[in-house]
Amino acid sequence: MEITTAMVKELRTATGAGVLDCRKALEAHDGDFDKAVVYLREKGLAAAAKKASRDANEGMIGHYIHMGAKIATLVEVNCETDFVARTDEFQELAHDLAMHVAAAKPQYLTIEEVPAEVVESEKSIYRTQLAEDNKPDHIKERIVEGKLGKFFEEVCLMEQPFVKDPGMTISELITANVAKLGENIRIRRFARFEIGG
Repeated sequence: MEITTAMVKELRTATGAGVLDCRKALEAHDGDFDKAVVYLREKGLAAAAKKASRDANEGMIGHYIHMGAKIATLVEVNCETDFVARTDEFQELAHDLAMHVAAAKPQYLTIEEVPAEVVESEKSIYRTQLAEDNKPDHIKERIVEGKLGKFFEEVCLMEQPFVKDPGMTISELITANVAKLGENIRIRRFARFEIGG
C-alpha cells in the first residue's frame, strides 16, 4: 500500500511523533492507522521510560489566571535543557498544565504523596457504605480498591484526565511530550489560589 504524505501528516498530528517515525510505522503496518498509533505509543513509552532517570533541572513555571482573576495557578515543569524550555511546545505544555490545575483542582501531585491516613479514611468510608451489602468480603475489597482508584483520579494531578483531552491522563500527556521533545520532563510542584477558597 502506498503511504501518502496526508497519511503521515494525520498520524503525526495524532501522536506528535516525527515524520520519519510516522512513515516507518505506517509502512510496517501496511497503512493501518490504528496499529501505527499503537506502535508509536509503545515506542514512545519505551523511549520515555529510558529518559525518566535523567536529571531535569531546567524548565519554567507555567501560570494561568482565570477570567475575573478569582483563580490563579503556578506549575513548575522541568526538562533537561534551557533549549527545550524555550520551545513553543514546552511553553504550551506548561500553560496547559497550569490551566488544567485551575479547572481540575488537584490536591496532590502523585498517588505516593497522598498521606496514608487520608487513604485509610477513604477506605473506611467505602467499607461503611458497603457494610449492608450481602456481597462476599473479597468482592467488597475489590469494590473498595476500585473506588480508591477513582478517588486518586480526582485528587492526584498525574492521574487526572487532561481537561483538553479526557482520553489521556496528565501522566500520559507528560510521556507523550517526553517522546516528542526528546528530554525527560517532570512536574515538580504546583499551587492553586482561589479567592475565598
